[in-house]
Amino acid sequence: MKLLVINPNISASVSQLIHDEAVRSASADTRIEVVTARAGVAYIETRFEAMLGAHAAAQLAAEHVAEADAVIVAAFGDPGLTALREVLPCPVTGLTEAALASACLLGQRFSIVAISQRIRAWYAETVHAYRLDGRLASIRGLDEPLADIGNVQGNQGERLVQLAERCVREDGADVIVLAGAPLAGLARSIAGRIPVPVVDGVSSAVRHAETLVRMGAGRARAGSFAAPPAKAHQGLSDEVAALLALVQRQ
Repeated sequence: MKLLVINPNISASVSQLIHDEAVRSASADTRIEVVTARAGVAYIETRFEAMLGAHAAAQLAAEHVAEADAVIVAAFGDPGLTALREVLPCPVTGLTEAALASACLLGQRFSIVAISQRIRAWYAETVHAYRLDGRLASIRGLDEPLADIGNVQGNQGERLVQLAERCVREDGADVIVLAGAPLAGLARSIAGRIPVPVVDGVSSAVRHAETLVRMGAGRARAGSFAAPPAKAHQGLSDEVAALLALVQRQ
């Protein structure tokens, strides 16, 4: 099995964190390919940045999906995920979708611990899009500028633990979701310090993607996730145009 893991941001250091946690989480016979956006931002905090990330994810998916058995959008908030599900020939999941699914299997109410305050509005909208508002206990985030996005765990690890503890103590969380690719792997190191289950987006996405591949449920040929209809277009990259042409013939 081969999983294509897309970092829709430009941070190579974060891609390395994603790769390392994905490899640790994957089955022995699963191969991991991590690709990084060539244009965009270091990390997503806003709706506009999420739109840029979705465009990057579409381009990278079109370029690299040919040999993939499943695709993972490796940014919390899942930019472009549902759109990719319309055109890709294999299962697609993302860090948020997979982490929330895991959290719902581990407890009734979950809290999200995020890397910034600004990012909370977008995360809340993502939870709403997945219709899980009723199970969201809280979203708490760091309130300091991030000096090094690739070393948030090293610079802010203790503060993240404190936020998680407050989610349990003050907000009634049954499960903690550590949000964002820069926190990949942190759940492993702090799980024993938090009195409830702690969920990592990358490890959840890898395990859910493997399950979807092995289920062999097939892709949608009807309904809201059917392929987009054929129509005139211009200015698309060769890879995106070829992907559209392929899916419209199937």
